[in-house]
Amino acid sequence: MAAITAASIQAPLWLPCLLLLFLTAFISASPLKTIPKLAVHHRIDLENYSTSKVNSYNAADYRTYYYDQTLDHFNYQPESYTTFRQRYVVNDKNWGGSHVAAPIFAYLGEESDLDGDIISVGFLRDNAARFSALQVYIEHRFYGKSIPLGSRENALKNATLRGYFNSAQALADYAEVLLHLKKHLSAEKSPIIVMGGSYGGIIDEEGYVYILSVLATWFRLKYPHIALGAFASSAPVLYFDHITPSNAYYSVVTKDFLEASRSCYDTIKRSWAEIDRVAGTSNGLSWLSKKFKTCKPLKDASELKDYLDTLYCTAAQYDRPPRYPVTVVCNGIDGAPQNGDTLDRIFSGIVAFTGYKPCYNFSEFFSSETLQGWRWQASSHYLLYVFQTCSELVIPVGRGDHDTMFQADPFDMKTFSDSCKKDFGVIPRPNWITTYYGGLVRSIILNIREVLKRFGSNIIFSNGLHDPYSSGGVLENISNSIVALVTRQGSHCLDLMPASKDDPVWLVRQRNEEVEIISNWILQYYQDLFQRNY
Repeated sequence: MAAITAASIQAPLWLPCLLLLFLTAFISASPLKTIPKLAVHHRIDLENYSTSKVNSYNAADYRTYYYDQTLDHFNYQPESYTTFRQRYVVNDKNWGGSHVAAPIFAYLGEESDLDGDIISVGFLRDNAARFSALQVYIEHRFYGKSIPLGSRENALKNATLRGYFNSAQALADYAEVLLHLKKHLSAEKSPIIVMGGSYGGIIDEEGYVYILSVLATWFRLKYPHIALGAFASSAPVLYFDHITPSNAYYSVVTKDFLEASRSCYDTIKRSWAEIDRVAGTSNGLSWLSKKFKTCKPLKDASELKDYLDTLYCTAAQYDRPPRYPVTVVCNGIDGAPQNGDTLDRIFSGIVAFTGYKPCYNFSEFFSSETLQGWRWQASSHYLLYVFQTCSELVIPVGRGDHDTMFQADPFDMKTFSDSCKKDFGVIPRPNWITTYYGGLVRSIILNIREVLKRFGSNIIFSNGLHDPYSSGGVLENISNSIVALVTRQGSHCLDLMPASKDDPVWLVRQRNEEVEIISNWILQYYQDLFQRNY
């Protein structure tokens, strides 16, 4: 594997000339050292990636390394010192170098293989030249090639090893990798900006939304000595401990469809009862299987309803230009033949969203790796509840009567807890996130503004109101340096996606604001650095 060398570093393109002169005078100019060999999105993003992007992805610009990562950062038993190979990827094409303390942009990987992130998360790539920034992408433990002690399947079947699959360990992983990288690049004075999106969002058959979530925010709060600032896109930091109403996620999905088309909303709302009615008749499931062209015969009406639930939520969450999936689904439903019934219209919505297929696979929305990571698969058993949500990340998402266009399905903590105990042998800790990361979440009760003003700074919360997760996001400025950027038409992590020549004006403006805020953080850092040395 090729190493990063001084010859591969380009001259800085963004740092002000005068500031560069001052910095060069007192920052060590030692040559870069060799880095030892080490290692946010939906599948639609990867399928639709095109050359219309402003800065196209070039695989040759990225180099893969592996770091010997500590299994347990918070215990000193002998087994805690076990290590595993954690993958991270570096792009130094635009980096100004350590001799001028050029910044480092670090993307904190989420619930998938890192390769997809590098392609679909364009914010770092699009702005690296402007900032003369080094790009770093770090894979999350238990995903991709960063799996402790062998295969993911074996790791997740081991009850002891599963205990190391949590957000605190992941944040400590990122801290170790970043400090290691700075040391080997002699870049101790280079400021780091961490970036990340809401980590996932898989909605299972019971209506639970699973999110590891907001790692960039939590990293800034837990490791302020490492990260100068955090850019958290679509981070639902208030969706824990019943701070946000449990029906909020589905209420936003409903709003999105209602805004797109009242008739579409009405059709979806009455379809659930119609599915139940047909399923209850003789040969009803067989009839539904033919009507919806399922790849496998339906065994229960819930399979069809779960598929539709996921389709509508996916369309709303990733309601991105220029396609706008909610409008696509509703155009399909509203444009169905007039002589068709309610279920004909619903099927037309499926075809409009996914395209025509010989049959429709109800597990197509997420990769098998994502599902295995979020849901532990034990031998021949069906995919079970996410282990992590059964331990620390309890997010009470449900639907009440007449609250949404979906059937009622309220969140019941006892039922959820019993399932976790049965499946994993653990009881959920619903208050742990607000205890461990308390300043941000629990402080909403104690006046979030005052608490965060005392200990928080340099965080961007960006949200698009078409994104169901925005219901649990920070939508108002907390202070001068903890800011909320909200777009009415924005969707899940849209601002992290690669910039396109066809982007709407409001999206371009949002990204420009984010860049300006990050620029001010870095400039202030350089000014402080200069004053400390002179």
